[in-house]
Amino acid sequence: MGEQQHVKFPQEVIDEYAALGVDLPALFSAGHLGTRMGVRILEASADRVVGTMPVEGNTQPYGLLHGGASAVLAETLGSIGAMLHGGITRIAVGVDLNCTHHRGVRDGQVTGVATPVHRGRSTATYEIVITDEQGKRVCSARLTCMLKEVGANDAAVLPDAGRADNA
Repeated sequence: MGEQQHVKFPQEVIDEYAALGVDLPALFSAGHLGTRMGVRILEASADRVVGTMPVEGNTQPYGLLHGGASAVLAETLGSIGAMLHGGITRIAVGVDLNCTHHRGVRDGQVTGVATPVHRGRSTATYEIVITDEQGKRVCSARLTCMLKEVGANDAAVLPDAGRADNA
């Protein structure tokens, strides 16, 4: 995930989080799991989140992209969209993930695009379409996140990696 500095965020979102000392690319990196799986976030807004993941290293015993790997990519992208929708006063927590796997992939990388289905005050639902390098649909997923208000005791919820003062 060393390429996170290339993520495209809307300027108003960057400014909002920067005022809190939060580094958006680090916050939206998918953490240690995303690093191990090679997830890269290319574009992020509440309206559209785009990310990629290599197939190599994320396969099941038959050499195909593991369905769980697709689920990780889908939940990462949908969660980022929900977090951006919720803003700095809410925390997005996944409560339902549904994935339908359409075809196998043996090599290259897959690209996921998350777009909102519903954005409310307490929940946000995103559809995530994952495609192979030929643009063929590999997986269709839907993620619903609960948007929880940040309380006084929630400061520890933001990952340390996202805090500019811990860089």
